[in-house]
Amino acid sequence: MKIDTETFRVREGDPVKLRKWPARVKPFYKSDHDCQKILAQHVKALRRRQGLLYADGRYAVLLIFQGMDAAGKDGVIKHVLSGVNPQGCEVVSFKSPAAEELSHDFLWRTTRRLPQRGRIGIFNRSYYEETLVVRVHPELLHAQRLPGELLDRKTIWEKRFRSITDFEKHLHRNGTRVVKFFLHLSKEEQRRRILERMENPDKNWKLSRADIAERKFWKDYTKAYQECLGATSTAHAPWYVVPADDKPNARLVVSQIILETLDGLKLSYPKTGKARRRELEAVRKMLMKS
Repeated sequence: MKIDTETFRVREGDPVKLRKWPARVKPFYKSDHDCQKILAQHVKALRRRQGLLYADGRYAVLLIFQGMDAAGKDGVIKHVLSGVNPQGCEVVSFKSPAAEELSHDFLWRTTRRLPQRGRIGIFNRSYYEETLVVRVHPELLHAQRLPGELLDRKTIWEKRFRSITDFEKHLHRNGTRVVKFFLHLSKEEQRRRILERMENPDKNWKLSRADIAERKFWKDYTKAYQECLGATSTAHAPWYVVPADDKPNARLVVSQIILETLDGLKLSYPKTGKARRRELEAVRKMLMKS
């Protein structure tokens, strides 16, 4: 079944109401075996395109993953990018900022981990946390020791959205393509997954008291995500709202979007000019004599 990825894309300037975006859609696979087969094809294609991205050397790709706890970010990254050469791909997971990071602007710590040209960078959570968890828990904002005049709650989030969109425009102008995924999980499915972690000893380590405590802020997070997605999805750095209640389906959608992004770069292997051919011929002669 063909995946129309445009149906998951947030259009620039469009307001977002997450209740209108499904957390589950009709599967793009016929069976578990069929799903594994399609995903394997996507992973193989991604491996080839990542090698081409590296050889071409003109672009970098930054993939950003956001979502509620248990939305499946780790699983998507693991399954979709499992076949990519680790030398050309880096996954960075951002936790609570350290003291040094709090002493800089909110984009500083993520800017340091941007991918080089020819490589794919993956942010498991990102600078968007500064408009999400920090918004839901304003005490975290005060820990950043900003000047008092910058702490106006009526304007600070709009200003941060503007900083982010300006930053992503800058990245685009300099060859980094930014693609952002919001894994859209229903509250009921999150409950089911948390209970599963409790009942499965191999998954107990994933569970913390904070996961349960954050559920009472579900409406606050929904509002924060809605405003964030609507304000920061642009033509050059789009957000995709990926239905995440069905994990295998979400992986197929994400992998298809990444493939389409890489295909849109029109990558090519460097051409071998006359000077380079003469150099290679000289090397060949040397090898034949050695």
